[in-house]
Amino acid sequence: MDAQLEQHIIEVFQNQKKFFATHQTKSIDFRIKQLENFKKVFVAHTDDLCEALFTDLGKSRQEAEYAEIKLVVDELDYCLSHLEDWAKPVELPPVKHSSGSDMISKITFQPYGVNYIVGPFNYPVQLTFSPLVGALIAGNTAIIKPSENTPNVAQVIEKIVQEAFQPEYVNVIQGAIEENTLLLSLDFDYIFFTGSPNVGKIVMKAAAEKLIPLTLELGGKSPTIVHKDADLDKTVQRIARGKWMNCGQTCVAPDYIYVHESVKDELILRFKAYLDKTYPDSSLGKIGKIVSQQQVKHLAGYLSAAEDKLVYGGKYDVESRHFEATLMDHVNWDDAVMQQEIFGPILPFLTYTDINVVLDEINSRPKPLALYIFSEDSRFAEDVLNRTTSGDAEINSTLIHVGAHFLPFGGVGTSGMGKYHGKFSFETFSHTRSVLELK
Repeated sequence: MDAQLEQHIIEVFQNQKKFFATHQTKSIDFRIKQLENFKKVFVAHTDDLCEALFTDLGKSRQEAEYAEIKLVVDELDYCLSHLEDWAKPVELPPVKHSSGSDMISKITFQPYGVNYIVGPFNYPVQLTFSPLVGALIAGNTAIIKPSENTPNVAQVIEKIVQEAFQPEYVNVIQGAIEENTLLLSLDFDYIFFTGSPNVGKIVMKAAAEKLIPLTLELGGKSPTIVHKDADLDKTVQRIARGKWMNCGQTCVAPDYIYVHESVKDELILRFKAYLDKTYPDSSLGKIGKIVSQQQVKHLAGYLSAAEDKLVYGGKYDVESRHFEATLMDHVNWDDAVMQQEIFGPILPFLTYTDINVVLDEINSRPKPLALYIFSEDSRFAEDVLNRTTSGDAEINSTLIHVGAHFLPFGGVGTSGMGKYHGKFSFETFSHTRSVLELK
């Protein structure tokens, strides 16, 4: 790494340490004013963000505004409207000590200090700025590293941060492995990482060396179970929206479908009809772009390894990074497409007759970030929930929970650790401090 850049990164970090030590960020008024100003700057750059998202990921204006920009603004508004209540100390009833004196207790919330936020490429706006909102409402400072895989978006993110915040409060460091390695060697007070489990292990190892608390938002093969009593039209529409948004590059996208054998053929027919209607002149290019040519080739490898299992789509263009919405049938756990999270627009189908076998298969593998159940029988859905573990779950829908600011979002096991959104972001980025006074 260039010595000048290395020195710059260290100075940015040291300046944030010094600024946090002034205690300005602990003021509720300071936090509110800073975030209100951020909102103005952020919204003013809507056109720039949409253009960059289209260039890097092929996202339509509609998808960019809904899945990236609106979710950040909604999260920001929700947090600002509740911040004063969340930040109040929690007073507890007096308790008698053995000496006879009263113990007066309260719970307070302290910012950790200087936070390091690592953003991903798939939702580079939402999944970079939503954690930032959480860090700032809790009173921290932050250094952001946007994904190098979406360079145009990263430049707009840096421009927004420069206009909205003073650099010793919030700053952006561009770069890739070298820059991230240096940043992870610094004595941050909290780390928030969104990305793959493999890189998450590297981040966690670096944090462990310095005992830095952290949140990991990772991923995994999120299963979808379609029972024999599911409303198939509703099921197809809701799974399709969750699967092919952002060309399948969503950490909570339905990764594969376990469908009851009695309705499998009909379900696939309705998926084909839905895709034909939604993309009448071929879906190639209309569901966004894969992040890199290398990833296009990787996804294509799943198809070439099982050409006889391709039942819809399968077209792709390496140069343009387009990949068609694709269906695979007669898939089993030995197929390459089932060995890791797909993170693309390929949807494999597995069949079942005995739900116990399905749950044994799911439970024998790493815990997923999300689990989706489609059934009109609430007892069936509850039974599945009771006998599985996942970061979060939905019944008869997909992806909606990610935008529910009143719910905690996050993984479990290899799909991540820690929760955020709304009040849970405030709590995640705050140290909960117990204070006791003996009268």
